[in-house]
Amino acid sequence: QVQLVESGGGLVQPGGSLRLSCAASGSIFSIETMGWYRQTPGKQRELVATITTGGTRTYYLDSVKGRFTISRDNAKNTVYLQMNSLKPEDTAVYYCNADITSGTLDYRVYWGQGTQVTVSS
Repeated sequence: QVQLVESGGGLVQPGGSLRLSCAASGSIFSIETMGWYRQTPGKQRELVATITTGGTRTYYLDSVKGRFTISRDNAKNTVYLQMNSLKPEDTAVYYCNADITSGTLDYRVYWGQGTQVTVSS
């Protein structure tokens, strides 16, 4: 059974930094695109950043460009989101997701459980 487990959320002051991690575990054949979404109460989940398998292509939400950096370690089946110069409007629950083919060659999109990021003084 494949799982995504996130870590690294918390409370930080405006201008501060946090690094989120998301590790995939279980019977995995391959992982393609990995990404991060965020959601605040009453709003739709929005895509923050994605990264392709080789890390050669990335996408960022306009409001986080230049502040957030997505990266991955394929040997560890882990994706990271380095968040710098955090603003109160970055406060949200952050979810990772990944396109995974399992060991039984079933393909689907998996989601993590979410980690709270709060930016406040």
